[in-house]
Amino acid sequence: QVQFVESGGGLVQPGGSLRLSCAASGFTFSTYAMSWYRQAPGKERELVARIGSTGGNTDYADSVKGRFTISRDNAKNTVYLQMNSLKPEDTAMYYCKVRSFPHWGQGTQVTVSS
Repeated sequence: QVQFVESGGGLVQPGGSLRLSCAASGFTFSTYAMSWYRQAPGKERELVARIGSTGGNTDYADSVKGRFTISRDNAKNTVYLQMNSLKPEDTAMYYCKVRSFPHWGQGTQVTVSS
């Protein structure tokens, strides 16, 4: 069945970096665009970044443009989110997903605090 397993979150100081990973299984990974979402406490889930099936097309939320980079390795069925210059407002649970699928993983917590 479809599964997403996110990892790489943690506690980091403002200005720091983290690299999130998401291992996907249960579908033909290389044929689907992948997205990263995040949800902060008391806020709605929001789309952070999206990457096309071959990695050629990427889109970012305005709030993370120039700081976050999405990438993928189709040989490993894995999508990544490199997060630089982190801010306290980036604190959230981060999830990866195929937009058209109903499945969500357990997420990985990112906390940016001094």
